[in-house]
Amino acid sequence: MSTQAVPEELLQVREQIDRIDTGLVLLLANRFALTQRVGELKAAHKLGALDPERESRKLADIRAVCDKHGVNPDLVAEILEQIMREVVRNHERIKANQAKS
Repeated sequence: MSTQAVPEELLQVREQIDRIDTGLVLLLANRFALTQRVGELKAAHKLGALDPERESRKLADIRAVCDKHGVNPDLVAEILEQIMREVVRNHERIKANQAKS
């Protein structure tokens, strides 16, 4: 479909979606910056990279927020689990780097 054949309202809605997508990336960047600090603190205090109890609570809380707002909780939980796995990998890397120092 060419741009000329697309209704103006559809283009406007897509622009809003594009702005939200950019916002999601910025939010993730902020979240990873904070979890970087968490990883540094965990390493400094000799704490494990993984906190299963916190992850479980977090996923339950997120599922409740999804239910409240009509968003698929399985989808969001899967995304958040992927993010948390990446955070744990980062925390393990931070811990390994501090052990080398």
